[in-house]
Amino acid sequence: MIKKPAEMINTENKFRVLIAGYPGIGKTTLGLSAPKPLLIDTDFGANRIIDRLQTDCMQPNTYQELLNDLTVENLKNYETLVVDTGGKLVDLIKTHAIKLDSKNSKKDGSLSLQGYGAAKQLFSDFAYNVHYILKKHLVIIFHVTEDKQDEETKLRILVDGSTKNTVWQEMDIGGFIEKKNGKREIGFEPCERYFAKRTQGVNATYNIPELPNGVTGDFLTKLFETMDTYTKEVGAKAQEQQKECAELVNQYAEIINNMTIENTNEVMEQIKAIDNHILTSEKEIKAHFADKIKELNMQWNKETKQYEVKQEVGTNE
Repeated sequence: MIKKPAEMINTENKFRVLIAGYPGIGKTTLGLSAPKPLLIDTDFGANRIIDRLQTDCMQPNTYQELLNDLTVENLKNYETLVVDTGGKLVDLIKTHAIKLDSKNSKKDGSLSLQGYGAAKQLFSDFAYNVHYILKKHLVIIFHVTEDKQDEETKLRILVDGSTKNTVWQEMDIGGFIEKKNGKREIGFEPCERYFAKRTQGVNATYNIPELPNGVTGDFLTKLFETMDTYTKEVGAKAQEQQKECAELVNQYAEIINNMTIENTNEVMEQIKAIDNHILTSEKEIKAHFADKIKELNMQWNKETKQYEVKQEVGTNE
């Protein structure tokens, strides 16, 4: 089914977010500030989270175990799945890919070229399932690795090979946490130091507030609210534009449908004079006009710059 932009706005927006940073900088704490989080603890590090921030968690030993637990019934009390870390999730997926097909593995046990393709698809399927089937927010936390380039240090998410490209493709936004002047901030704008991703009303950088005792934090909850508001405003605007476009097209479609050979050129001038086109109105109106010209058996005369009835071409005996 073909949909117009306004029809693709989801009234229950869910977002996929990547958070990256050095160990101990507060990635997990930030991830758990999402609404009603469930921690998917692939790193088995939940015990390191301070008591007031601890939440329900899964600690899957295999990717299949994780899939088995990700059911609508199991997740009914949660709004966000927080994966800590994405690198370990990818490791579980790679092992799963090899179990699915021995051709996904080389003799030394590493992934074959086919195996990398399978692992990428499994990760994409995971992100799709969380977002579109389970209808949950997805937060994936990554450690960073330093990449030396031309005497400059670049930060990259710690994940094997080209899989990182698939990870970024599946995310709505992604940011790196760093400390500057003693304060933490997360950047969603790509820069020389790291790749990032922002959209849907998200600012380039945010200061991350320090949490006093007894406070669990709501940074991502508020960020999701901002993104949701922005998305709905864009959707409302798109719907209004779609309505205005349809009204304009219908107005001239009626004029064109009633067009005759005698007033064709007058209608053409009316169409040329339209100065309030919106979205696809110009294209649609011209298409209606072209169909009517064909129906009236008319053609364009380059010399007179007018439409006229086609002349029948005689045949020689």
